Amino acid sequence: MSVDRRLAGIDVHKKMLAVVVRSETAGKPLYQEQKFGTTRAEIEHLAAWLQQEQVSEVVMESTAQYWRPVWWGLESHFALHLTHPLKTRAPHGRKRDFRDARRLTDRWASGDLEESFIPNQEQRQWRALTRARVHLGRLIVIVRNRVEGLLELGGLKLTSVVTDTFGVSGWLILQQLAKGENDAEKLVQLARGSLRKKEAQLREALAGKLDAVSRLLLKQSLEEVELLRKQIQQLDEALAVAMRDHLPTLVRLMKIPGVDRVAAEQLLAEIGPTAATFPSPQQFASWVGVCPGSRESAGVSYSSRSAKGNGYLRRVLCQIAWGAVHTRNTFFQGLFTRLKPKIEPKGAAWAIAHRIAKVVWLVLHEGAEYQERGPAKPNPETLKRKLRNLVRQFTGLGVDPREAFNAALPS
Repeated sequence: MSVDRRLAGIDVHKKMLAVVVRSETAGKPLYQEQKFGTTRAEIEHLAAWLQQEQVSEVVMESTAQYWRPVWWGLESHFALHLTHPLKTRAPHGRKRDFRDARRLTDRWASGDLEESFIPNQEQRQWRALTRARVHLGRLIVIVRNRVEGLLELGGLKLTSVVTDTFGVSGWLILQQLAKGENDAEKLVQLARGSLRKKEAQLREALAGKLDAVSRLLLKQSLEEVELLRKQIQQLDEALAVAMRDHLPTLVRLMKIPGVDRVAAEQLLAEIGPTAATFPSPQQFASWVGVCPGSRESAGVSYSSRSAKGNGYLRRVLCQIAWGAVHTRNTFFQGLFTRLKPKIEPKGAAWAIAHRIAKVVWLVLHEGAEYQERGPAKPNPETLKRKLRNLVRQFTGLGVDPREAFNAALPS
């Protein structure tokens, strides 16, 4: 009798793991069941038992955050596969822990399960940093909205005149308001740059007054923003060090219109330095969720709505797309102009995001260099200025990228 490959299925819970080992003898599946805890010692015990049973592959569900320590404990010993719980959900009234684990092994053996992409440890650390930075940025937006509410309570219409409430001028005015300054004339003198042209409007907008409670809340909000900005700076510095060896790749990404340093770092963290997991740009765009979906039955298409995909990548690709279409004399701006009358601006920007996703795959997977083929060639001096600004940014984060950037400068 010949023994085929051995698979293990794990039904993951917070305090317990239901494990089933599946083997086939003479075409007949056999199962072994065992329970384990979720502590580090128990996971090591699980790994030893699976090795004793000569298991080669392990499949589990992505249950909340509880699958992560199991994955970290087993990834150095076995070929691991992760699948979404909704794709292996048991029929109503027939859910059992070991039955769920057995179903995982059966469906994986039949090739019926779709696997989730789990990057290596280095890339997981990049993701943790970039996603934390996104989260902190969202918190700043929440605080900005809170500050606007406080100003409205005091009859101050600062946000109607100032474009960025937390910009240079807005920040100086907010600091003085938090200290109790109510003289509109003195506050107007804090305006910087183009805001000085709006002195009359600004004077009228600052005619209100904050009470003591609002001033206290405003002061705390400003302190919170300062703390969040400090934390973002720390994350920037950590990312600059972590991605030091991939500066040439970041430079190639930043040649794409709309891609700045922050966007390039997030692309690298979410996809990987070579996009090796995705064999084609079409598959990559499908995984991200920036291409038309399909819902077809009996030859009839009911919907082409895009799949959810990777939310972090969808977000950054949409931001890149809007940046690209506002960059003059580029291919993407021309494409946006042609598509806008047909599918409205939002749909046109979505199509640009789809195209940029394919370009990003080529830059990472094939090591290609982006070359602008738009209505006019880019000004070499403009490109030099952009790259020098990026050199200053990286240098400020404690990384010297001159060698990588000088190779990218036009001659």
